[in-house]
Amino acid sequence: MKRFFNWQVLLGISLVALSAVFYLIHYAIFRDTHHIFIYLLGDIAFVPIEVLLVTLIIHRLLNEREKRDMLKKMNMVVGVFFSEAGTALLKSLSSFDSQTDKLGVRLIVAGNWSEQEFSMVKKYVKDYDCRIEINRGDIEGLRDFLVGERRFLLALLQNPNLLEHKSFTDLLWAVSHLTEELSHRKDLRTLPDADYEHLAGDIKRAYIVLITEWLGHMKHLKEEYPYLFSLAVRTNPFDPAASPEVR
Repeated sequence: MKRFFNWQVLLGISLVALSAVFYLIHYAIFRDTHHIFIYLLGDIAFVPIEVLLVTLIIHRLLNEREKRDMLKKMNMVVGVFFSEAGTALLKSLSSFDSQTDKLGVRLIVAGNWSEQEFSMVKKYVKDYDCRIEINRGDIEGLRDFLVGERRFLLALLQNPNLLEHKSFTDLLWAVSHLTEELSHRKDLRTLPDADYEHLAGDIKRAYIVLITEWLGHMKHLKEEYPYLFSLAVRTNPFDPAASPEVR
């Protein structure tokens, strides 16, 4: 840091000295201090405007561009998450939902969906009266799946760009919390009813956040990567007729 600071100071002194040399050369040739000070004052008067342009406008544009690039990288991470674990997790969690048929009809994403349709379905999911019943699904299979993906989830949480994607961060925390809750129980078949109710709340939290993030991911694929969107539609975990084969 000290070396960097010394380099900056040296550069600043050199530039000021170079400017002074040119002014002296100008005076030696033309002997016109009046002309020198007119242009010097004009240059100094423009400095605040230059600072405004550089710090407030150009700097902001560069920050926006950097933020877009970071979000693009995060969208790639989100895509990896759904390819590796998210889609399978959606299918597993939906098996605990007693109204999954009612919800699934709304989540069969079509290729002609508009931005408004994505927004409407996302709002429907946020207001959805989710009813989780532990005995409907394979709770032990869910635990084994999440424990198997624990390292992958922890690796995603270590991504420094997560601060730019709050909803995905919330999803990872919800799924990680559910993983911890399930892994700390030795026998998931003989728990008290109160504990099953607690686990149902954890499943519901992860389930709703996961669906919301999945919809956002589908919308992103539709806008940016139509060929990936096509595969995602054909492997929709809420569509009982979904098939990766093109028919």
